[in-house]
Amino acid sequence: MNATDPDTGALLALLPQTARGPRREGIFALWLTLRVAQDQVRDPPIERAHRRRLQALEHRLSSLTMPPPLRRALAAAINQLRDARAETAVQVLSQLVAPAREAGGAEAGEALAHAARSARAHLRAER
Repeated sequence: MNATDPDTGALLALLPQTARGPRREGIFALWLTLRVAQDQVRDPPIERAHRRRLQALEHRLSSLTMPPPLRRALAAAINQLRDARAETAVQVLSQLVAPAREAGGAEAGEALAHAARSARAHLRAER
């Protein structure tokens, strides 16, 4: 996915509007996770590359300060994304909607909800 994707773009647009701190870093963490999940849906990963990408995501998220509920949700998301199936990535996006709303506000939650709907539609179109 590229930066012009509407779902990732919506999260990126929130970053400059949000004051520095846990909320902003949480939105950034959601953006990173969204990109990995979208890539998993749109382009089935090669196992070794997928493992490396998840390790890089996990390493990057470990240095961010986020609200505890979002940190727990993202840790669970990473564990689920290890499955490397597109259906799992769609499920992960759906499960991140509520923590995104709580940590990043309604706009962040809506961006994740839209991303989950788009990913689900993409899977249906492929079948």
